[in-house]
Amino acid sequence: MTVKPRRQFTDEFKAQLVELANGGRPVSELAEEFDLNASLIHTWRRKDSKQPQLGSGGAGAVGDQDAADELRLLRRQVADLQLENDILKKAAVILGTKPQPKSGR
Repeated sequence: MTVKPRRQFTDEFKAQLVELANGGRPVSELAEEFDLNASLIHTWRRKDSKQPQLGSGGAGAVGDQDAADELRLLRRQVADLQLENDILKKAAVILGTKPQPKSGR
């Protein structure tokens, strides 16, 4: 089996391909013309995009950058605390103790 060496592309080349794709040329046509995988061009377009992305970064908080960063941090902390709480509940069941009832707040 022959292994192709990994090709590296310059930022200018990536920017030109993204510009062509954004200009209306089909990604599949560009991929075939430049002997690339279409998903690679899609990845470059996604990275070039200035729009917030869904995924590990959250839903893309809108507003002041400091507020957006703080919101992302707080969401991450809430998720971590919920995970820790679930783990403690499971541990309590395994050890035979009853979890504390929720307070009426």
